[in-house]
Amino acid sequence: MFDLAQLRCFTTLAAELNFRRAAERLNMTQPPLSRQIQLLEHQLGVPLFLRSTRSVTLTAAGRAFFVEAQALLDQAHRAAQSARLAAIGESGALNISFVASAVYDVLPRAITTAKRERPGVDIALLEMSTFEQVQALRARRVDLAIVRAPLQQPGLISECLLREPFVLAAPAEHPLAQHERPTLEMLHGQPFILYAHTAWQPFNELHTGLFRASGIQPEFVQALGSTLTILSLVNAGMGLALVPRSASAIRFEQVRFRDLPLPKGVCGELHLVWRDDNDNPALPAVIDAVRQAAHDIYPQS
Repeated sequence: MFDLAQLRCFTTLAAELNFRRAAERLNMTQPPLSRQIQLLEHQLGVPLFLRSTRSVTLTAAGRAFFVEAQALLDQAHRAAQSARLAAIGESGALNISFVASAVYDVLPRAITTAKRERPGVDIALLEMSTFEQVQALRARRVDLAIVRAPLQQPGLISECLLREPFVLAAPAEHPLAQHERPTLEMLHGQPFILYAHTAWQPFNELHTGLFRASGIQPEFVQALGSTLTILSLVNAGMGLALVPRSASAIRFEQVRFRDLPLPKGVCGELHLVWRDDNDNPALPAVIDAVRQAAHDIYPQS
């Protein structure tokens, strides 16, 4: 029916109630302004102004139309601004999936940094298993995934975010909890809670391989799927466990954490994964925020 240029002509004249001043504000002459107003009135089918040789006033229809016309121009301005901000990653939405252990330290810091630097970006967090995250990336339900093992698959970019040592989690009354410098050899024959192969294959294979290579045989009493559950059983006195150092942020009354000298390369990893064709403008800034958070925690990783 009408365009934004006509609305600007109308609202400017409605504010000035003078063709000469309105034309000057619009950087145009009076005849084109008059034609735009006449065309708008013709399209609407109602007069918007009462004109005389001495004055210009709004009709009742003009006053009603002014309110809505101003709202339309404001909305158009917001839409244009929103598009510009989205194009440079200053606004929009971004979905991050993660394994549970990422939430102990890295993820909260990363989100705090990202929200500070990109307050207009709405970040949604989704806890998923690694398998679920791969499916979500393929289906474009998430923009960025945080997993425990690299995903070397076509169409995905996988980057090691950090490497963190494992620490010994021991029941408070266990002798190793009181030991200032426990060693790996001290785990021989001790009740041990393992990460389940089906849920945490990287950790399971890393720990069982470590024990096998070192000739150490703990007594495996349980194999479980989450660090939180493992620490719950340690808290109950059921055995020892090796967990990523970030898990020491989880507080249990009867759990003590001790550093344990382990061979080089025996560490937990977090990896960032995203689609190589992801065009979300906010993604690079959020990736940088996650990297910075990881660097703050483990500068040498």
